Amino acid sequence: MNSKEDYINSPDNQNADATEEVITLHTVDSVDKKRRWKWKNPFRITILDRYILGKFLGTFFLSTLLLLAVIAMFDITEKLDAFLAAPLKETLYDYFLSFLPYFANQLSPLFVFISVIFFTSKMAGNSEIIAILSSGVSFNRLLRPYMIGAAVIAAFTFVLSNYLIPPTNVRRIAYTNKYVKNKKVESNVNVQLQVSPGVVAYIGRFEDRNKTGYRFSLDKFEGQQLVSRTTAQGARYDTTKMYHWILSDYITRDFDGMKETITRGTKLDTIIPFEPRDFMISVNDQETLTTPQLTEYIEKQKMRGVANIKAFEIEKEKRIAATAAAFILTLIGMSLSSRKVKGGMGINIGIGLALSFSYILFSTVTSTFAINGLTTPFIAMEIPNVVYLAIGLFLYYRASKY
Repeated sequence: MNSKEDYINSPDNQNADATEEVITLHTVDSVDKKRRWKWKNPFRITILDRYILGKFLGTFFLSTLLLLAVIAMFDITEKLDAFLAAPLKETLYDYFLSFLPYFANQLSPLFVFISVIFFTSKMAGNSEIIAILSSGVSFNRLLRPYMIGAAVIAAFTFVLSNYLIPPTNVRRIAYTNKYVKNKKVESNVNVQLQVSPGVVAYIGRFEDRNKTGYRFSLDKFEGQQLVSRTTAQGARYDTTKMYHWILSDYITRDFDGMKETITRGTKLDTIIPFEPRDFMISVNDQETLTTPQLTEYIEKQKMRGVANIKAFEIEKEKRIAATAAAFILTLIGMSLSSRKVKGGMGINIGIGLALSFSYILFSTVTSTFAINGLTTPFIAMEIPNVVYLAIGLFLYYRASKY
């Protein structure tokens, strides 16, 4: 038998050492590749993320359906006479198919907050949060699936509020005007607006029922000088064509220095770039326009010198601010309910309801600041987000230190 020294120095043993070294290097290289792969994919969805995300979205949609059922029952009780008078098809398709998504979107901050408080309190009560944190998951890492869920809900509500719900509001508002309470503006007096640069229109009285205005005038200016003035006893808007007006018993005066040319007639078909909806503004009209339409309408009305467009500006900013509310209220709800408390889930839900309702109330109060001209619509709608974001960051910092 060979000695120990001969075995160590043998060619077979040297080959084995070389093979072991190659395997070791290969193993180290594989570990490095895995580490590099993990570093390149920090946002991958783990089992923990899917677990929390499923609870979040499932609770959100379930609570939304349950609360909408309660809201619908109260609404039926309040408007029972109107529902009995209206055809069932109109009630279901024109009203409720718009009413339910509208309220779900309006109260989405409340639904988000209740959902986070409910399922997180339940997880904390079952010591699931403690187990997750004890396994090495940081509090910051625990927040990630909550923010993913908030992003999904925010994107969903953004698309609904900006593009999908406004067209359905047209049917809902028309239904309530017809069967519940008519809030549509039927007439207007002393209408004056700039229909295009240097062209000012005036209507003494306009009746929306027949789309006809009385004591109509149209003045054209070049700089500060009046160059043309058209007056008419009546001006009827033709709804079949864009910007088509029919003037009756009209007189047109064209001015060229000291020279004046007068044209008379009983009927004149003309194109004037404005329409009744530009000055016949009813309550909730802003809710029937998508965000691109709102932007175009606001810019056009500002150019025409129309004053009562605050509601449209507030509606536009409210839709944007509501998107951020999903993240802020998720942060507050998670920070409040991630720790087990002696009072159980009831205390967390009570605090959550108080904060969510106060957020909605605060948003309503700050909107009056813009209506009264105390601040811009953007600032008025962002004040609640700034205040509650500060509250959320404080609660999150305190919760992460426990």
